[in-house]
Amino acid sequence: MTDAPRSPLTHLDADGRARMVDVGGKDVTDRSATAAARFLTRPDVVALVRSDDLPKADVLATARIAGIQGAKRTSELIPLCHPLALSSVSVDFEFEESSIVVTATVTTTGRTGVEMEALTAVAIAGLTLHDMVKAVDPEAILDDLRLIAKSGGKRGHWTPGPLRAGTAAVLVASTAGAAGTREDTTGPAIAAWLSERGYSVDGVEVVADADVAAALEALVATSPAVVITTGGTGMSPSDRTPEATRRVLDRELPGVAEAIRAAGAAKTPTAALSRGLAGTSGGTVVVNLPGSRGGVADGLTVLDGLLDHLVAQIAGGGAHE
Repeated sequence: MTDAPRSPLTHLDADGRARMVDVGGKDVTDRSATAAARFLTRPDVVALVRSDDLPKADVLATARIAGIQGAKRTSELIPLCHPLALSSVSVDFEFEESSIVVTATVTTTGRTGVEMEALTAVAIAGLTLHDMVKAVDPEAILDDLRLIAKSGGKRGHWTPGPLRAGTAAVLVASTAGAAGTREDTTGPAIAAWLSERGYSVDGVEVVADADVAAALEALVATSPAVVITTGGTGMSPSDRTPEATRRVLDRELPGVAEAIRAAGAAKTPTAALSRGLAGTSGGTVVVNLPGSRGGVADGLTVLDGLLDHLVAQIAGGGAHE
């Protein structure tokens, strides 16, 4: 009888059974982790939370305490996590027009990291927000839960992939364009505009409206400096670009989106119906433009005075080359 092959997965033993990883041989180091998520709700609900004017009072204080408690009890909630003596847990909230960004940072000194504690803190704080606002918005969504940084241990400091400075990508949401039944002219126009301003454009991707979310997430994951989308910003049942964009944004730039709408509405009143967003995902600037040639031209006119400054500001003050 031969021994069973050893599993390469550290959470499984040689027989494929779940186990708690032995961390006894690891170095004791200072460790930290930061996680975040977005609580999506209506603008009026965000205002109520901000002013502490909901029927359930002390919304943020309650959510903050719940998040801290969640971090402390992570090993009781997730079976294979180690019980840890946490040095600190902080839970913070940032308000956007129609969302609340929840961020948690957890630290310890020990032999294993606190990524799960940070993620659990955010999840529990976000679920508590859900409980506190469900009377006024039962359709609120807790979305985009993710680890955004960690440090300590053998791998040291970690953040998502490095930004590719001076690069850009263009995404066209057009079901007819993706099917080849209509030629897209907006994507190439945006790509040419970006190239004229010194950006190296990865390409123009044309996708059906139903595929916008997956395509946008894939583009943002490549960490270009800029992603500009066109199409899918209206009120048609198939228009889903703003929803897909909100999922990837860390911070919204409502002033940019409003300026683009205003520029279009000055010529075409129906441009006010555009639901396009603008913001940042990590270090990537993401901007939605309408699907019409005129809407794209108006939007690029607005960005002509903003984009380089915004990209340089995110990079720490230097302009792209």
